[in-house]
Amino acid sequence: MKSELFRLDEISRRSFVERVAQTAFGLTVLPFLPSQSLRGAEAQVPAASAAAAPGFGKAKAVIMLQLAGGLSQIDSFDPKTGASKGPGDAVKTKAGFQVTSFLPETAKIADKITVIRSMTAKVGVHEPASYLMRTGFEKRGTIVHPTLGAWAQHYLGASHQTLPSSVCINRPSNHGNGFFPATMSPLPILDPDEGLKNAISKAAAPTLEKRLALLGEMDRKFSDNVKDPSVAAYNDFYESTLRLMKGKDLECFDLDKESADLRGKYGANRFGQGCLLARRLVEGGVRYVEVVSGGWDMHKDIQGGMEDRGAEFDTAFAALIADLDSRGLLDSTLVVVATEFGRKPQFDGSGRGHHPLVFSCVLAGGGAKRGYVHGASDDAGGDVKSDPVTVGDLHATVARACGLPIEKSVVSPSGRPFTVGNKGKPVNGVFA
Repeated sequence: MKSELFRLDEISRRSFVERVAQTAFGLTVLPFLPSQSLRGAEAQVPAASAAAAPGFGKAKAVIMLQLAGGLSQIDSFDPKTGASKGPGDAVKTKAGFQVTSFLPETAKIADKITVIRSMTAKVGVHEPASYLMRTGFEKRGTIVHPTLGAWAQHYLGASHQTLPSSVCINRPSNHGNGFFPATMSPLPILDPDEGLKNAISKAAAPTLEKRLALLGEMDRKFSDNVKDPSVAAYNDFYESTLRLMKGKDLECFDLDKESADLRGKYGANRFGQGCLLARRLVEGGVRYVEVVSGGWDMHKDIQGGMEDRGAEFDTAFAALIADLDSRGLLDSTLVVVATEFGRKPQFDGSGRGHHPLVFSCVLAGGGAKRGYVHGASDDAGGDVKSDPVTVGDLHATVARACGLPIEKSVVSPSGRPFTVGNKGKPVNGVFA
């Protein structure tokens, strides 16, 4: 029995503690640890030292908009003429550069964004490409890599006393902590309209405190004998969960606090409401929020896909940028529009295939230039013409904007050194 216990991996321990938490608290939320209690080699850099970290650190929060399936660069932020042209027309934006007619609302706020038209990668398969964009590393069977939110929590510490440092919306967390402790995994919100309604326990606070005390008594002997950072971290998780449930910070997850008018501006769909929730979360103190939009694998119907999924994105993205800007949050919040890969320049009259050699991403706020285009694709939109940017470069760029030490390595439990962005080079030209 003892040998089996010590053979538990991080995910198994995590699964066990989730079930215990559900029994004790009546919750179905996943563990996160917004306290400063990691010990030994896993200790975090105190938040107070963040200002001294390399990079200018203007971005205090990051909202990562992941367009799952592969956004067509030609039918969005890098329109072309000739044989590559799709069903949309090129329209001029407030910043002078062009986007397609599928993005009319984005065209109105283009003077607040930077478009990177020279993204490039080697992975053109959905799952590995999604992993690469989320972590900055190609997928390997022997290790799981952290997302940017986990890197930031490792270096800068927790972003809030009770709220999680990372949240992902419209997808499971998939253990985004990577080789960092499970307590750095993002808190998943599968439906932004539901928020954290499962965090409302049926038991009163005194009852929960008694249960917590009983749990502590039950595992005290085990904790004393097993000096493992994960055990101590999970104990802190229970205490942090109770603080969150007793405080007012749960209101950050409640979209009903927003006016019907503002909710309408974001769009009555999960992506639009997810973007609004992301704004509420960073406003409340969450550092890293990922919002996922699916349905971008447009092999057969570019026009229908862009009129549907593209319109949802266009409405929500423009509303998010305008909302952050009106609240004075855009300068301190870096919004990133990312995707798995691009689409082929060959347009067969309906759709386009996978194409990782060149695609587009977008930055807004957090010190990024406004109304700027970085790099270029060739005339057909099939290859990079100038200033290539890898996925690792993009991660290093976001990390630098957050003040993370991108050249400092972390040794994983397997004994290998890793850096945020996998030694990618920050694209300094996108910063104002």
